[in-house]
Amino acid sequence: MLNTVYRLTQPRKIEIEFSEIDIFSSDVIVRPKYLSICHADQRYFQGNRDAKVLAQKLPMALIHEAVGEVVHAPDGSFKPGDTVVMIPNTPTEKDEIIAENYLRSSKFRASGFDGFMQEYVQLPSDRLVLLPDGIDPVVASFTEIVSVSVHAISRFDKIAHSRRNTIGIWGDGILSYMTSLFLKKLYPETKICIFGVVPKKLADFTFADETYLTTQIPDDLGVDHAFECVGGNGSQIAINQIIDYINPEGTISILGVSEYPVPINTRMVLEKGLHIFGSSRSGREDFCKTVEMYAQYPDIVEHLSRMVGHVRPVRSIKDITEAFDFDVQNTFGKTVMKWEK
Repeated sequence: MLNTVYRLTQPRKIEIEFSEIDIFSSDVIVRPKYLSICHADQRYFQGNRDAKVLAQKLPMALIHEAVGEVVHAPDGSFKPGDTVVMIPNTPTEKDEIIAENYLRSSKFRASGFDGFMQEYVQLPSDRLVLLPDGIDPVVASFTEIVSVSVHAISRFDKIAHSRRNTIGIWGDGILSYMTSLFLKKLYPETKICIFGVVPKKLADFTFADETYLTTQIPDDLGVDHAFECVGGNGSQIAINQIIDYINPEGTISILGVSEYPVPINTRMVLEKGLHIFGSSRSGREDFCKTVEMYAQYPDIVEHLSRMVGHVRPVRSIKDITEAFDFDVQNTFGKTVMKWEK
């Protein structure tokens, strides 16, 4: 079966290439329907990666956040027409200690391995999660980034001590919004405080108990644990501010990605006996838990729908380019391509 793949061959240049899909294999064939653009996709598309990295990765189909429709499932795990969330992390081995998303041998779609910007995608059945009826597929298209928050919270639950009266989340963007939303559902008795820099964005956190501008934090405020969701150039300021306001023996979860080393106040880390851990990507277990929570708490999907910046029908390479250009100018919200291929 001939498949059309839309590969980025150089920055801002997408070309059609063809591949073969083996319809006699045990894998499931899925037609992508809604594809969400991520910052990582943009860095490749705009050429904002080191030239050596681009030379190693390209040509490559972008997009690692998507839902699709099952076309063929030879093992009977799904029915044709089922809507499924596709998991980009693809492990090649199992380890009883290390999770699949941390194994160095695992592959990740749209990172040196073709993503979901294809006419059809062939995946093992364990790389798919059935989306229950009634859940908005546009919201579900960015389940991957939501599952990263769920993964970080699961790790936090295993690592952090049991005093969880107040949790602080630094950042007022999409990652902070998702993380704090799920924290509030999983720990309804905990006071959830958001720390950001843009008043308009902080106003969107309607489910949080308190919101603060980072320049106006009360001197006597303390948090038991914290999540850093800032990343980039703001990582240093955010992490060191957390160290200042966190209570002794608290846990700091780092989710923000920075391209450069970040200096932190290790003296106070030692004095307070703090635990710091990082989380990256997610695995099947996190996807399953995320989708279960969509079904269990319908208002989660309603809140996440506010994170949709725009849905753009895509039928051509020109449409793809326009979607990426729109997204790079969009100050807030996810750009989702309605894949009409």
